[in-house]
Amino acid sequence: MDTERIAGLTAEIKGQLWLMQKVSDSPWERLCQRLQSRVNDGLDTPGQLDSVAYQIHNLYCSAEDLLKLIASSFENQIGAGGDWHRVMLLRLSQPVEGIRPAFLSATSLEVMNKLRSFRHLIRHAYGTEIELTQLQANLSAAQRLYGLLQQDINIFLAQLTDTSS
Repeated sequence: MDTERIAGLTAEIKGQLWLMQKVSDSPWERLCQRLQSRVNDGLDTPGQLDSVAYQIHNLYCSAEDLLKLIASSFENQIGAGGDWHRVMLLRLSQPVEGIRPAFLSATSLEVMNKLRSFRHLIRHAYGTEIELTQLQANLSAAQRLYGLLQQDINIFLAQLTDTSS
C-alpha cells in the first residue's frame, strides 16, 4: 500500500476511533467507570440493565465498523450471509500475504468474539431478560476493547508503514 493510501486509511481509522469514543457523550473510560459503579451499586431493574447492554452493543457495533473499514480497504468484499460477522473477525486476525498484516491480536479477537455474541443476544433475543452477571462479564470485556484496539491499530499502522518504505 502506498504512502498516500496509508495516510488516508490512518485518518479514517482515527475518525472511527473518535466515533467509538462518542458512543456516549462522555469519554469511554469515564463511561465504563460510571456503568461499572452502577452495576456494583445494585443496578438490577430490567430497564437499567437494558440501557447498559445497549451501550455495550453500540460500542461493539462501532468497533465492527472499524473492522469493516480496514477489511474493505484491502479486500474486495467483507462477506455476506449470516456468519459474516464471525468470518470478518477471523479474517482480520490473520495476515493476508502480500496484501496486509493481521489487524486483530489474539486477545482482541477473543474479546470481540465474546462481545459479538452479546450483540447478537441484544439484537435478536426479544423478550429475554439480561442477567446481571452476564452484563458484568460483557461490561468487563467492553472496558478492555478500546485499549486493545488502540494497540492493534498502532501495530497495524507501523507494519503497513514498514512494508511501504
